[in-house]
Amino acid sequence: MAEADDIQPIVCDNGTGMVKAGFAGDDAPRAVFPSVVGRPRHHGVMVGMNQKDAYVGDEAQSKRGILTLKYPIEHGVVSNWDDMEKIWHHTFYNELRIAPEEHPVLLTEAPLNPKAHREKMTQIMFETFNSPAMYVAIQAVLSLYASGRTTGIVLDSGDGVSHTVPIYEGFEGEMETSKSSSSIEKNYELPDGQVITIGAERFRCPEVLFQPSFVGMEAAGIHETTYNSIMKCDVDIRKDLYGNIVLSGGTTMFSGIADRMSKEITALAPSSMKIKVVAPPERKYSVWIGGSILASLSTFQQMWISKAEYDEAGPGIVHRKCF
Repeated sequence: MAEADDIQPIVCDNGTGMVKAGFAGDDAPRAVFPSVVGRPRHHGVMVGMNQKDAYVGDEAQSKRGILTLKYPIEHGVVSNWDDMEKIWHHTFYNELRIAPEEHPVLLTEAPLNPKAHREKMTQIMFETFNSPAMYVAIQAVLSLYASGRTTGIVLDSGDGVSHTVPIYEGFEGEMETSKSSSSIEKNYELPDGQVITIGAERFRCPEVLFQPSFVGMEAAGIHETTYNSIMKCDVDIRKDLYGNIVLSGGTTMFSGIADRMSKEITALAPSSMKIKVVAPPERKYSVWIGGSILASLSTFQQMWISKAEYDEAGPGIVHRKCF
């Protein structure tokens, strides 16, 4: 069994706010840490502390007082490749403690990720980390697989971006949505120890997802973008989409969101239409879980891009092998 363990594929879901990483076949990610890289503002401040030139994840957060923090992923898309490389390095060597040249790696990407970005990811995995094989999968598609479906419409709402993606038998047509908002708790302790209590704002905050005009954004709410995406699809598959609306991502963790979504879509849809909104309890990690399922399927093993294929065809191979 040891040999099989040695070649367990790695699944790495790079979100705007958090990286989720672990081994294919596991039911949850082993490592979840902030997608942040911090560099010292003033060199030599921490004399004798073996100051590093960059800190990643939780360590960067804990030392934020003396660091300049940068998030290399903005709105779901990589904006700084050098920092992204540092995050992947940290993922493999510090969090998972594996040698990347020994494991195939499945990476996730946002829908509508630019072609050049997919190629760059592929290039870094093969040339910097010497991966034996890799694959790039679309986040919303993985969330759908995690819910046990191959047809449905996914509202994937994370830290930096929300997408509504209709998928029919695994084939997706996507549409970008809005910048998302974050949750607030009842009693919130400020860094200086002061405690503030928050009232109705707690309910107004997630309301922005349905009414972006609350914060002055000219955008459709998540229910409207979901409805609009369904209406852009072939009339024959709309019934299947209405009956399989899957929520995923950390921003969908607000309680009652599935009922509210169902109510709003019902108001927009034809009156005879059966609406079903699914909000799996583990939806914060649905993308990662879908990747874990996909990478451990025997039928998927022929889908990996191998190092040999990359050496022969170059980074463009990612468009031919990853859909």
